[in-house]
Amino acid sequence: MLFKKITFKNGFQYFQSMLRKPIITILGHVDHGKTKLLDTIRRTTVVDRESGAITQAIGASIVPIETINRLCGDLLKALNMKLKLPGLLFIDTPGHAAFTNLRKRGGNLADIAILVIDINEGFMPQTLEALEILKKSKTPFVVAVNKIDIVSGWKEQKMPLLQSIASQGQVTQELLDKKMYEVIGKFYEMEFEAERFDRVEDPAKQLSLVPICAKSGEGIPELLMVVSGLVHRYLEKNLNVHREGAAKGTILEVKEDKGLGTTLDVILYDGSLKVNDTIVIGAIGEPLVRKVRALFEPEELKEMRDKKGKFRSVKEVYAATGVKIAAPDLKEVVAGMPIRVAIDVDEMKKEVQSEVDEVLIETDDDGIIIKADTLGSLEAMVTLLRDRKIAIRKATIGEISKKDIIDAQANAEKNVLDAVLLGFNVNILSDAESYLVGKEVTVLTNTVIYRLIEDFEVWLDQMTKKLAAKDKEKLIPAVKMEIMKNHTFRQSNPAIVGMDITGSAKRGMPLMKDGKKITSIKSMKDNKDNISEVKGPKQLAVSLDGVTMGRQLNEGDVLYSFLSETEFRQLKELKQHLSKDEISVLKEIAVIMRKSNPVWGV
Repeated sequence: MLFKKITFKNGFQYFQSMLRKPIITILGHVDHGKTKLLDTIRRTTVVDRESGAITQAIGASIVPIETINRLCGDLLKALNMKLKLPGLLFIDTPGHAAFTNLRKRGGNLADIAILVIDINEGFMPQTLEALEILKKSKTPFVVAVNKIDIVSGWKEQKMPLLQSIASQGQVTQELLDKKMYEVIGKFYEMEFEAERFDRVEDPAKQLSLVPICAKSGEGIPELLMVVSGLVHRYLEKNLNVHREGAAKGTILEVKEDKGLGTTLDVILYDGSLKVNDTIVIGAIGEPLVRKVRALFEPEELKEMRDKKGKFRSVKEVYAATGVKIAAPDLKEVVAGMPIRVAIDVDEMKKEVQSEVDEVLIETDDDGIIIKADTLGSLEAMVTLLRDRKIAIRKATIGEISKKDIIDAQANAEKNVLDAVLLGFNVNILSDAESYLVGKEVTVLTNTVIYRLIEDFEVWLDQMTKKLAAKDKEKLIPAVKMEIMKNHTFRQSNPAIVGMDITGSAKRGMPLMKDGKKITSIKSMKDNKDNISEVKGPKQLAVSLDGVTMGRQLNEGDVLYSFLSETEFRQLKELKQHLSKDEISVLKEIAVIMRKSNPVWGV
């Protein structure tokens, strides 16, 4: 029960505010056990029916207080602790931490988070990104150090965690401690004080790390107890809601449900929502005004995304909960948007629009094009790309259209590195796919956000190298050529000599001696083969125009590329694509040229 009805002797009634369920977000790297942790709590098998066991969409699970008391009963008795919470509401995020961008006005939707870390793999790139997001959003969190059953020698015990640890062999206990302190040490590197939950002295200053096995359930009672204890101690004042308050929520998913049409899966974090209420929904354009036709709640311990999960029709729901809303004409709605009950529609439209404006994506004059299925995922992509200093010209929600391909093609005219379109959890429409053929546009899509970013980084690296190679081809290469002793095959017209080559050379390039142009390469021969270019170290026969051996040139002379200052600077800009020998030759050329001009090529 969320609210207590109080009746006075004069008959006056009012509803006293009570605690709502705290909203808990699960974060962590792919395969570290986030979904399995929830499965064990709610006794379902969502993970077994998911592609690759990776959570691909945001869902919610209601865990009633009875379940918590059942799992934590003995621990609560031992600590003389009584929970006042009505239960817990878990949001199960995809593997990538950036999906915590589910928002409510003024900040993150979650009251507290659980960061899941594989005790054997430790910190992975997405673990670090999750930590950065938790720091930015200032969301308090607890760490579940998972897969303790893989610690060598571990034996599952049907007893409280600390007793189970104490019953393990000495070597296993020492190994567990070693692995735990490796995780703790990593947290200290990230400027977090951390300790195993039973050794924490100040929960306000130290992170609590709970070793668990999501598969067997060991440590989960302790984890729920730590989370509930922190909520009671530090967040209780944030959980007060009023029954008469207008509902506030965030849309998790927009779905097509048989018999209902388009419906909204919503997390309600404040107030109450009733059938026939007028609601205002955030949109990319003007906020939408609709009337609630029906409400459906998932059964307790069921996951809202689970197709096998059952829903029951209800007339009214109270925060905090997950709820499915049926209303007319919801096709324009996108996930991640705020939803409000409206008493004054005009005022509420202004408030909702103001909240949407907080998260609207600012784009650049130039840059790549990105598409995503929801506002939250689009915001997540922008965050990750901005961290990598990637400019974004267009960021929108929805499938990849022909117009998107046209926009990307326009980018190619300015910068081919911007002629790329990233799509997270979206498809390419058929007309866009056919229009794409023969265009100088790359489309990358993925249903896992960090893999999409990785694919883009690989493409960007390959494309940058390809462009640099093209630019390099247009320039005179950096070469050092020493005329070998006893290797003069013809003295002139043209002179043909054996040369020891460092760097890169190509036919027709000018050569200098002592800073002055003296000749150019007419041809090169490697054994009997004529070649147009060569990369050293290499020895081969070179014919030189306009010089006579014994006059302008002698055996043992060293020749270099004859470069203008502009050509020298252009090669320097391509430094990361030059070999060590080429870089060394460039430095020697600079020394020679700066004898007469100290700032040459600077």
